[in-house]
Amino acid sequence: MGEHINKSVFDSEERKAFVRHLIDDVKALEILLERGLVEDDVVRIGAEQEMCLVDDEFRPSPKSLEIIEAIHDPHFTTELASYNLEANLDPFLLEKDCFQKVEQQLGQLLNKAKAASKEHQSKVVLTGILPTISKEELGMDYMTPIPRYYKLNETLKMWRGDDFNVRIRGVDELSIHHDSVLFEACNTSFQLHLQVAPEDFIKSYNWAQAIAGPVLGISCNSPLLLGKELWKETRIALFQQSLDTRKWSHAVKEQVARVGFGEHWQTGSAVDIFKEDISTHRIILTKPIVKGALQLLEEGKIPKLEALNLFNGTVYRWNRPCYGVGNGRPHLRIENRYIPAGPSVIDEMANFAFWVGLMEGRPKTYDDLPNVMDFKEVRQNFIIAARNGRQAQFSWQGKNMTLKKLIKNELLPIAHEGLKKHKVNDNDINRLLGIIEARVNGPAGAEWQIENFRRLRKQMKLDSALVQLTKAQFEKQQDNIPVHQWEPVQGIVRKRESFQWVGQIMSTRLLKIDGDDYANLALSIMQWNNIHHLPVENIKGELVGLLTWSHIDQMNTLDKTEALVSDIMIKKVITVTPKTEIKTAKKIMQDHQIGCLPVCVGDSLVGIISKVDL
Repeated sequence: MGEHINKSVFDSEERKAFVRHLIDDVKALEILLERGLVEDDVVRIGAEQEMCLVDDEFRPSPKSLEIIEAIHDPHFTTELASYNLEANLDPFLLEKDCFQKVEQQLGQLLNKAKAASKEHQSKVVLTGILPTISKEELGMDYMTPIPRYYKLNETLKMWRGDDFNVRIRGVDELSIHHDSVLFEACNTSFQLHLQVAPEDFIKSYNWAQAIAGPVLGISCNSPLLLGKELWKETRIALFQQSLDTRKWSHAVKEQVARVGFGEHWQTGSAVDIFKEDISTHRIILTKPIVKGALQLLEEGKIPKLEALNLFNGTVYRWNRPCYGVGNGRPHLRIENRYIPAGPSVIDEMANFAFWVGLMEGRPKTYDDLPNVMDFKEVRQNFIIAARNGRQAQFSWQGKNMTLKKLIKNELLPIAHEGLKKHKVNDNDINRLLGIIEARVNGPAGAEWQIENFRRLRKQMKLDSALVQLTKAQFEKQQDNIPVHQWEPVQGIVRKRESFQWVGQIMSTRLLKIDGDDYANLALSIMQWNNIHHLPVENIKGELVGLLTWSHIDQMNTLDKTEALVSDIMIKKVITVTPKTEIKTAKKIMQDHQIGCLPVCVGDSLVGIISKVDL
């Protein structure tokens, strides 16, 4: 997740110097463009592979630092959470067997990660959101211990003036309050890079925006979060909300979100996009810079624009402009950040080829997009794709069109021409774009996950279903066949004695009541639903008490139409956490002669376990 800045002190003097360097970097980029020094005679492609680390139970494995040390390869870097890794691939010229080279290197890097992970009792899974992540793994204990990440969390919380709120409505609804930025760590992607000539940058960038909806729609692979079915690509909503620096009043004033699609078609040059972002978003991170960009230019050297690149790494456009230097020559790139990781390497390569082909095959009719398509329709297409995936209906040049029709009739031919223009091998074109064509008829990754998750839930508890789903994805990824050819999961119902933690067997569909409600209402709810235990929460959603049948039976003389729940509830409630061992919970129940244990993370109720569950 961006550049490491281990030597930064983040003080006011460093910030003052950083601002000066940031302004100078913008001037330096303008000079580079004016002098024609930015590379414009080649096209290169590149990628970044984010991955999840899981243990033998297919739950998050927080061992990224140990695994990176074991890999000992500069292509790898850490991510925000200690159960994620990132591999940065080399750039390749867009020609001939370039996609084979990318696929080969990606396979080699993943094999290194798998081998090192195995040494640390871990595995590598490629998926947009790891199904088995729980709220517990979103705590600060799971943040990778690097100053950049702590500073990011501290600054975002300070600017918000509050903790982080996530609310996403799909088939299910998730509404949760959290105290760290680690919800962002749920998101893992396959980020794509395409080098673009300076004179064509704005046309290419606008085209990247126009095609984002359909490209995302056919690539969705993140439908589940904390056991909830949300969007087909939940990452889109989650990433924006988990890194949103705006207070509510700022959102009302239309302050631009730090993660977003953009507000309008771009004009001018790449510099104007950088200027817009600097004007719109505050500086989060700084670092000491030894020599400024303008001074380097005066010395006849090519600057890396360190301040601009660090700032740019904290503004999360789904299509992000990038500046870099390779082999002593500066260049501009467009980074596609919305494609999820997985379902398999071959699926990722198909997504890559489809996007690059579309970008390079842009018909001249789309050179002036502001006069061809309405920007709000394009942005709406992106959100519709994230919500609905392959079932999305788009507005394209004023016409309503299904994703299937748009891709088959309009976009696949463009992608073919774009790849042929660069003499990419015909076999690779047909192989990779053939996967996209087949996936149009389904299923895509998100649909495969949802269909199998629902099937598993009919057989087993939520936790077991999520584990089995993750296990199946891992196993099918080893075969590296495209997701539209994956067979359904054959779920295995685990024996109860094979479970270790309370979180694996607890009930999560909970009925609760407020302490200010009347006792007769609580009693009726328990009778109607045939339940023996009813947790009591306060207005903050904190567990404050518990009602049980046996406890209520002892109060026969009490007028339950007058008494409040808070008058009759058990106030000293014994609780456990999802990571409490089942044998420990069983002993607690026996020792205290109680029939249930509320399961809490902090003061928040997340489940309940009873004697029936043991």
